[in-house]
Amino acid sequence: MSEAIKIVGISATGYHGVFPEERREGQPFICDVSLYFDLSPAGATDDLSMTVDYSAVAKLVEAEIIGEPVDLIERLATLIAEKILSSFLLVDCVEITIHKPLAPVGVKVSDIAVTIERVR
Repeated sequence: MSEAIKIVGISATGYHGVFPEERREGQPFICDVSLYFDLSPAGATDDLSMTVDYSAVAKLVEAEIIGEPVDLIERLATLIAEKILSSFLLVDCVEITIHKPLAPVGVKVSDIAVTIERVR
């Protein structure tokens, strides 16, 4: 499906990671979300109830980032995708990218990211 709402750059401090210092000190996590579904009803009616409230999606994502720590950003992305699909029934497919720009990988990098897609 080519129609989507995209929310780019939702950021918060989280305590995710496999190393003790990541869990103790925290670091920034950034999430990009693409919500795929039929936007034509909202476009035709100008009715908010015919679309997805992207403010509510952004708040859900932020809550997951600052919430219960997980080891892997793959898991964080999966949790976010599952919550979006269960909370926003209009969404047919969701794509989540989690960025971990300060990941402790032992060399200088500008970003580490994972992207997942989940379909209803």
